[in-house]
Amino acid sequence: MAQTAASKRQLGAELARLRKARKLRAADVARHLGCSETRVSRIETGTGRTRLREGELTLLCELYEITDEQQVQALRNLASGAVTGAAWWDGYREILPSGLEPLLAFETDATSERAWEPVLVHGLLQTPAYAREVLTAWPANRPLDIEDLVKVRAKRADLLTRDPAPLELWAVLDETVIRRPIGEATVMREQIGHLLEMSRLSNVTLQLMPTSKGAHAGLGGAFAILEFEDQAPVAYVDSPAGNLYLDRAHDIRKFSRSLDLLRAHALDPDDSAALLREAVREKP
Repeated sequence: MAQTAASKRQLGAELARLRKARKLRAADVARHLGCSETRVSRIETGTGRTRLREGELTLLCELYEITDEQQVQALRNLASGAVTGAAWWDGYREILPSGLEPLLAFETDATSERAWEPVLVHGLLQTPAYAREVLTAWPANRPLDIEDLVKVRAKRADLLTRDPAPLELWAVLDETVIRRPIGEATVMREQIGHLLEMSRLSNVTLQLMPTSKGAHAGLGGAFAILEFEDQAPVAYVDSPAGNLYLDRAHDIRKFSRSLDLLRAHALDPDDSAALLREAVREKP
């Protein structure tokens, strides 16, 4: 059975917990497995294409002194993808765009997400009508899959209002995102109104980058930084060439620095809300 992104993250989190319980460093594990510390980090964060090789789980159980057969079998099940409790997107796996499943897993496990979006409303903040227009415009999506993909967007958005522990979101959007007409005017009016409504949530911070700012740190494209309770952060970069998931410290620092600059130069949340209200009034 193929290992899913969710089971990779769950396995990685458990292996990290076991390592810490034994007061071992990643370097100790790397020596035991005969690999790099980077590989150990990717196994524990569940990022990229890194998989446990044959025999590595046995070596880890030996290192962590795991002798209970039920516990060993539970780890084997995670490694093979045979996990109990399906991920919420399992029923949509056949229609998910390539590279999206890891993002769904990361967002579900994350405690917070900081994001820059220069072209579209962030996926967690899209209304169904707006999402439908965007998904229909992408030629790679089959018409018969559009409604299911809209449902996936809506389920993602539920993370912001889940109880308990809603996902904390800090999103910076370029002003052109609310100026570009997506669908009928009613679609944009509803979408902008939804942004206003979501910005009132205590766990959502929304800023707009005015076009008058000219050149800024976000011109390279959209990205997000996802943070977890007990795992290293992951940077997500979306591009036509494919989705990237980066966990190296220098990558996280680079994107964090860019996001700090974007937040500093964007309108503050109150002024951003004022611009959203103005944009709603301008829609016919």
